[in-house]
Amino acid sequence: METQPLRPVPSNAALLIVDLQRAIDDPRWSRIGPRNNPQAEANIAALLAAWRRDGRPIVHIRHDSTEPGSTYRPGGPGHPFKDEAMPLPGETVIGKSVNSAFIGTGLDDWLRSRGIATLAVAGVITNNSVEATVRMAGNLGYDVRLVADACFTFARLDRSGRLRTADEVHDLSLANMDGEYATVVETAELLEKLSR
Repeated sequence: METQPLRPVPSNAALLIVDLQRAIDDPRWSRIGPRNNPQAEANIAALLAAWRRDGRPIVHIRHDSTEPGSTYRPGGPGHPFKDEAMPLPGETVIGKSVNSAFIGTGLDDWLRSRGIATLAVAGVITNNSVEATVRMAGNLGYDVRLVADACFTFARLDRSGRLRTADEVHDLSLANMDGEYATVVETAELLEKLSR
């Protein structure tokens, strides 16, 4: 498949940061194997800085788990956002209780009421809430730029019990979405394409 040149990012494109909360640092997430993309938080901070500098729309997606033992449970130590993704006063925060940021939330209405058709998506976990959100956004007709190096995941066992590294899980998830639900990009190339 031939790679298409990356299109400019419209000035009203929204940055969606998915579930980047302290919960994700709990060692339970890496019990099978370590995460990938250790630079993801720094890349998210760079994206946030660019969006804030230009006054572009930002949406912080917060997971409000209803599972009693979840690291993302409201009121628990993992529920607050990580420092790199801490919302500033006036920035939009949308809570969700399932994987997709579009289910049971006002996200679609919020975007459409502002005429936003392009999304840049970053956050965690690549093959879980990020993928669920990106797939639904693509099905809803949004032009999605999924920022590969501003997302991360963890090692998993496949159905046969074989260990799949975080990089393998991440790369396959991106491959499933690229060209079908989103255009997969890197932080640097996305920042270069921001239209003024």
